[in-house]
Amino acid sequence: MDSTSIITQVTNPKEEESSASQEKASQCNISLKKQRRRNILSTLFCCFRNHNVEPPSANNNSSPLPPAVDENGTVPKPPTKYLLPELNGVDSGKKCVVIDLDETLVHSSFKPIKNADFIVPVEIDGTVHQVYVLKRPHVDEFLQRMGELFECILFTASLAKYADPVADLLDRWGVFRARLFRESCVFHRGNYVKDLSRLGRELNKVIIVDNSPASYIFHPENAVPVQSWFDDMTDTELLDLIPFFEGLSKEDDIYSMLQKLCNR
Repeated sequence: MDSTSIITQVTNPKEEESSASQEKASQCNISLKKQRRRNILSTLFCCFRNHNVEPPSANNNSSPLPPAVDENGTVPKPPTKYLLPELNGVDSGKKCVVIDLDETLVHSSFKPIKNADFIVPVEIDGTVHQVYVLKRPHVDEFLQRMGELFECILFTASLAKYADPVADLLDRWGVFRARLFRESCVFHRGNYVKDLSRLGRELNKVIIVDNSPASYIFHPENAVPVQSWFDDMTDTELLDLIPFFEGLSKEDDIYSMLQKLCNR
């Protein structure tokens, strides 16, 4: 496997300053500038090629489980079941929150980081590479509270060989009821999109937390956008979101609160 095909992530602006050859990505939904890298970080983490992505012309809700499109543009046979198992009795009555990994909860790099929280070995074509992982400030408090309030699902466009061990180290409390990786995404116009209609949950009870607007282009009305995080240890975004989610957990109409958040 090509070493550039395992992780997908957005690029650290600080790293971009040293490389004039990098390509700028455009804004979508929120004022975030995201740029792509054409090296080992480009797709091992989560990087979307084009942020001006139009949603598919067909109505995604026309069938309960629309088919994904693979890299070659072909439509495979529709899956026979939803991405998630039936709702656990413990989570009965709870809304479902889909949480992204890279640049939302953590930032990872192949370059050594002195203060890395985790170092994860990833095997690529017989060679083991060390991935250095930084935890976003307040991620522990955020995950613990979210696990109390919601059915939490990890959904990343990265491959499981990287994301699964990171999740093992990050989620010490078993917050994530399920983990979804790149193969669960829909490849749409050069981007890995997280199609919420494929989860097997009522859409009006699903919220997605993600730093990349391209990842929720099919359902922007269900999104809580967050700023991409790299290494700012003074960041408080996850901590600041806890009161909002505490209120959202009690609301019947998630869309009105999400609309207010986006307008703000």
